[in-house]
Amino acid sequence: MNLIQNIDATRLPRHLAIIMDGNGRWAKQQGLLRALGHESGTKSVKVIIEATAKLGIEFLTLYAFSTENWNRPKLEVETLMRVLINSLKKELTTLQKNNIKLTAIGNLEQLPKSAQKELLDVIDKTKDNTKMTLTLALSYGSRDEIVNAVRNICNKVKNNIISIDTIDDSIINEHLYTQNLPDVDLLIRTSGEHRISNFLLWQIAYAELYFTDILWPDFKEQDLYEAIISYQKRERRFGKTSEQIK
Repeated sequence: MNLIQNIDATRLPRHLAIIMDGNGRWAKQQGLLRALGHESGTKSVKVIIEATAKLGIEFLTLYAFSTENWNRPKLEVETLMRVLINSLKKELTTLQKNNIKLTAIGNLEQLPKSAQKELLDVIDKTKDNTKMTLTLALSYGSRDEIVNAVRNICNKVKNNIISIDTIDDSIINEHLYTQNLPDVDLLIRTSGEHRISNFLLWQIAYAELYFTDILWPDFKEQDLYEAIISYQKRERRFGKTSEQIK
């Protein structure tokens, strides 16, 4: 049975974020090198991007590489960067065909120059696409993002650009990497881990969280639909009571 028939198109999450976890464990289970797990994970990326766009979700953010991932073995980091460059080259056609705009958040200057060049090229070529915004979190850490925002705001207060009395949620939002994105509605994490791992800590304040044991290379359309159906069964109260939101 195709679960897509059970999805209410009027109650989709506007912003879906995914922690794509389990590539290494998937490879180990198959008796393969971890690097091949990352290669296989890119197939799920393509499938989920297309399925998300087809559903009509406006924003998709994928946790592709964290600031902590730089601490992994050198060979694995090099493989991840190679996979990133190859995927960007290969998937430009997919993005254009589906009218998807690519953006990226994180400390992008830490990426190898070749990865930066490929990334900026695809961002530029897709900048006028309007169906969905795909954001890759690369060399991204939410605490770093918040620290940078605080520094920038403090600097503006010091130079009388911002008054300390005007600082509120919206001012902080304006100084985050995600300033052009709405808050996350649904966060999915694959591989059975139940933690956030320093991802979009500010932006998931009222997000629904969905955890699945499925490893990322095995996560397909039907698994995405299950997550969205679970989301649609929940009552989002934003701090209010059930009675108040009825």
